[in-house]
Amino acid sequence: MYEYFSSGTTLRRLAQKYGIDHRKIHRWVTAYKAEQQEIKTDVKSKMPANTELPADVKKLQEELRKAQMDNKVLEAMIDIGKEQYGIDLRKKPGAKQS
Repeated sequence: MYEYFSSGTTLRRLAQKYGIDHRKIHRWVTAYKAEQQEIKTDVKSKMPANTELPADVKKLQEELRKAQMDNKVLEAMIDIGKEQYGIDLRKKPGAKQS
């Protein structure tokens, strides 16, 4: 599980490497993600409703929201560039660095 999330390798490559059906690994990953979501929900439900976040946390959340919006805009621009000019600017996996 750690190798999948940390290395960015595909399920099929992991399946080949360890001799396991990729669908089984997919089920494990799905179950792990569901478990993590459940843990987050439990933690949130145990926090008092009137708990105020510190100002620095709020500032970080706002910065994260802005960065995520910037990322979406950049992704959209890359998609538009690919559609209009046929140029794929995304780095290919395994591409050699110059």
